[in-house]
Amino acid sequence: MKNKIYFVTGISTDVGKTIASAILTEALKADYWKPVQAGELEYCDTKKVEGLVSNSKSKFHPNSYALNTPMSPHAAADIDGVSIDLKTIITPKTVNNLVIEGAGGLLVPLNNTQTILDIMQPHYKVIVISRHYLGSINHTLLTVNLLKAKGFDVSIIFSGNEHKTTENIITEMTQVPVIGRINEEPYFDKNVVKEYAELFKNKLK
Repeated sequence: MKNKIYFVTGISTDVGKTIASAILTEALKADYWKPVQAGELEYCDTKKVEGLVSNSKSKFHPNSYALNTPMSPHAAADIDGVSIDLKTIITPKTVNNLVIEGAGGLLVPLNNTQTILDIMQPHYKVIVISRHYLGSINHTLLTVNLLKAKGFDVSIIFSGNEHKTTENIITEMTQVPVIGRINEEPYFDKNVVKEYAELFKNKLK
């Protein structure tokens, strides 16, 4: 059976992509890859996910770009004196399933002409992390509708405390599958991640 590639994107920054990526990595016993890391290099997202995953099958692939400043990748790259070139962002070769975590949202710039969206390949399954805040409905609909217009297979994970009116209208207006919600937990460790992985794994196609 051919391995599947899941790309995790968010409707904004700090919406829960890394925790969601850890849960998906555990659920699928997948490999994990974050192509572009900006800032927090000592405790980067790859290390965070690695610390939350229990299975021994997952491999953690190095970033294509590890930038020093927690800013939009194009700006962080400029500070580091480098230019992000999509030709150097090559999907790791693996026979395993692969979870790819983006940086911020779809249209976060990598350079003067390309965004996170340009990293995505047509066969990727895209999972959008949506978290309730004022404006999140608009951000979610814009994200999902752009992905659908580009022909991607899209689904949603809600992150944070339940907000029924927000979740219901997003579900109704996007008509894409909802994998589930990651609640506002007191903490996330390997056990909590494993519990969510069990909840989600049968909903991952």
